[in-house]
This record gives sequence, C-alpha cells and structure tokens, in this order.
Amino acid sequence: MRLSGSIISKIDRTDPRYLELIEFHKRLSRKDSSIWGAEADIEAAVRLNWIDLPETSRDLLPILDALAAKHRDKSHLVLCGMGGSSLGPEVIAQSFNRELFVLDSTDPNYIKHALSGEWEKKLVIVSSKSGSTIETASQRAFFEKAFKDADLRPQDHIIIVTDPGSPLDKSARAESYTVINADPHVGGRFSVLSAFGLTPAALIGVDVSVLLDNASDTKTALLADPTVVIDMAYAISYLSGQYLTYCDDGAGMPGLSDWAEQLVAESTGKNQKGRLPIVIEKPTEDNHFSIAYSGVADLVVEASLASQFIIWEWVTALVCAALEVDPFNQPNVTEAKEATAALLNQWGGVLPHYSPDATDGAVEIFGSASSLEDSLTSFIDSIPADGYVAVMAYLDRRDDAGLLALRALLSEKSGRPVTFGWGPRFLHSTGQFHKGGQRNGAFLQVTGAVDRDYEIPGQNFGFKTLLAAQALGDGNALASRKYPLLRLNLTNRSVGIDQILTAVKKL
Repeated sequence: MRLSGSIISKIDRTDPRYLELIEFHKRLSRKDSSIWGAEADIEAAVRLNWIDLPETSRDLLPILDALAAKHRDKSHLVLCGMGGSSLGPEVIAQSFNRELFVLDSTDPNYIKHALSGEWEKKLVIVSSKSGSTIETASQRAFFEKAFKDADLRPQDHIIIVTDPGSPLDKSARAESYTVINADPHVGGRFSVLSAFGLTPAALIGVDVSVLLDNASDTKTALLADPTVVIDMAYAISYLSGQYLTYCDDGAGMPGLSDWAEQLVAESTGKNQKGRLPIVIEKPTEDNHFSIAYSGVADLVVEASLASQFIIWEWVTALVCAALEVDPFNQPNVTEAKEATAALLNQWGGVLPHYSPDATDGAVEIFGSASSLEDSLTSFIDSIPADGYVAVMAYLDRRDDAGLLALRALLSEKSGRPVTFGWGPRFLHSTGQFHKGGQRNGAFLQVTGAVDRDYEIPGQNFGFKTLLAAQALGDGNALASRKYPLLRLNLTNRSVGIDQILTAVKKL
C-alpha cells in the first residue's frame, strides 16, 4: 500500500488529534468496543470481527471450493442482495472481469435482465444477514416460483448466504437449501471479506485465497506501521470537510468508489455529522477533497483490491471515532424500511394513482407546478448555500444508464456537489446520510413507468408497487424534514431522460 497526494504535506503528526487517532488505532487493534462511546459500545462489541476476516475466512475455502465445483455447470449467476451484501461482490466481479448479475433493485424493468438465459444454467445467490430485507425476501420468493415454473428444483439452483440462526438460515435449512453461514459479528458494510463477499467471488471463478492473502498481508503491515491509515483518517476527519470526491477511473477496480461510498456515508452519516462521498466519473479540478486509487488527487491510495477493503474499513472506523459517531448502526435505514411498510399497508396491495402538479412532455412533475426547465431552476435555487444535491433514480441502472450524465451536468449548473444513487439500493447506502448526516441536502427523485410487473409470491403486491412504496416512502421521510424535494416521473423512460438532460443543459 502506498499513500500520496497534495494533502500529505498538510498532515500534522504532532497535532494532539493525530496522537488521539494513534490511540484509537491501538484500541481498535485490540477490538476495544468502547472507542465510539458508551451508546455505541453494546453494538460495537458484536460487530468487530471484520478485523479478523482476512484470517478467519480461510475456514470457508474448502467449502467454497466444493461449492464452485458442484455448480461449475452454471453459467449465469444472479446475486440477490442489498448494500453490503452486493456492493463488495460487484466490485470484485468487475475488477476481475467476471460475469455476475447483481439484482439490487425492485424495478421490474431491471429484474427482467435477470430472467434471460437458460434456467437450467442459472444459479441464484440470495444474500441477507437476516432474510428480513424486503427486497431480498421478495426476490427469493420470486425465483423459487420461477424455477418451479421451469420444472426445476429450486434447491439445485439457489444458494443462501446468511447469519447462523437467522430466520433465513432456519427456513432455508428446513427446506433443504445449501446455506453458507457468515460471521454474525460482522456488520453488512464491513462484510466484503466474509461469506457475503467471498461466496459470489468463488462461484464466478475468483481465487478468494489470494484476496485473503492480500488483505492479511496489508493488515499485518498496518499493524506494524499504522502511518498510512492514521494519515488517511486525520485527513478525512480534520482536513476534508463534509464532501469527498471518489474516482476509480484508471485504477482497474471499477465500482470500488461505490463500495466505499456506502461504507463511509452509512457509517459516518449520523447525529448531523458525517462525510459524504461524491462518486465522480472522471478526475475534476473542483474544490472538493479528492480521493483516487491512482493518478493525481488530494489523497491517492494505491493498493490491491482486497487491501483497499481492509484499509478503508480500518480508516472508516477511525474516522467515526474522531467524529464521535457509531459506525455500526443505521437508524435511518430502518426508518426508510418502516416508511415503505406503512405505505404498503395503507395501499392494501393496490398502487394509487397520483396526479402530477404539472406535465411537460414525457415528464410528470411533483412538487412544482411549472415547466420542467422552470422546476429545475427553482429546485437549484432551493439548495442550501453549503448544501448538496442527491439524485435518486428508481429506474433500471442498465437500460436507463444515460441518466447518469445528470450528475455532472447538475453539478456544473448548480455549482454544488451532486451524488447519484440508484433506488432502492442507495437506501442501504447514502440513504442513511441523507436523513442522519448534515441537514443541507436537496433531493431530486426520478421514477418511471414500467414495461410490465412481476408478482411477489405470498404478497398482495408486485414489484411495481413495492418500488413505488420505497420511492414515495423515502420521499415522505425527506419531506417531513422540510428538505427541498422534487420528483420527476417519466411516462416514457428513454424520452423522459433525454428531456431532463436537455432541460438541465439549457439552465
């Protein structure tokens, strides 16, 4: 691992705060759960085994080898998981150029992609610590029925990854599914080197023993000389400010910034504090604190992929100690789940019709009675002076990827940092920061019509209704805080996306 960048010269290793971080590091290495304060102590005491994963996860190697051999005839792998259960495996797959379809959405248009190919060749990994995550539970029920409809035995095509003794563990074992247990004393966003990250990696042909070797060597190095992680934690805690830009362009690890975004935002974004990662496509010359894994930035962290995992987990834990927040809880993620459940109960399985305040072409506007261009202008004017914009797209991140261009365009036109999140997966990531971090966000929701719906077995609603409840439930949670909020609903996704991008360019 190597650390460089313009910020290094500004790090004061005689600063009492730097010396305090050294003490935090020493206590972390001993798995001292009191680092983050009395309120966090109880949860932290059962969430620190991520520190041991580079070594303890070796126990999984023979199990994963046998599993990969058993399913070597499966050529289409689908991972059903949210947040920490999917972001880690996705960056591993992309970095090693392996095929893995990550189903971290309830959008029927996106789900459709997971249904292509021969069902006989399909292997579905259902990853959830408890199994109670509504997205993953719904996807499991959906695929079970789909395999049965194809005259296939679901147990031959579905693998469960979960905590031992969880409701999902018990039900899956009772139904004779293959179950891989993860360490229950590891939180989701710290779980990439556990069964949650390594099981999908092994099944797509990645040598997970090499990942663990790299992570273990790096941990040994940072324990012997913690300068790199202390420097990083000091810079992010005391020199960066609220916003951090992350760019993985050219580093050979596509998706690493998305993984780091969840880790940092969901861990730090509480008590009206936090650090908000802004994942950018290309390096820029803006005035935000920049982080990269190669090239030039305020902070450049060069290391192998698995080394990046353990470095960033360690640094995030230290930053949370400096900010005096609990890195392991996520109270506002729970709030979003409850808001979704409330709407589903209220609707009784039937999605109500909502009339827009205005319609402009293929875009229905909620929250403004003006044209699209005027609505966007008013929205930009509503951003707090020190604030940011969160674009939240409840769409298909494959076919609707053109909307990603909105992030940079909106940042240029507003002069503010802009994040982009695909819904509902961001609810398990930056969604915590939106409601728990600094109260200076402005929120732009983009929803859209779906081509067709899919039923969820055992429920009185389908995925279309679930997606709408997640979007509108989160919107209600944001509106209750009086944050600026604008929703644009696309009656035709392709046309509507072009229309939004054109309107922003004209501002």
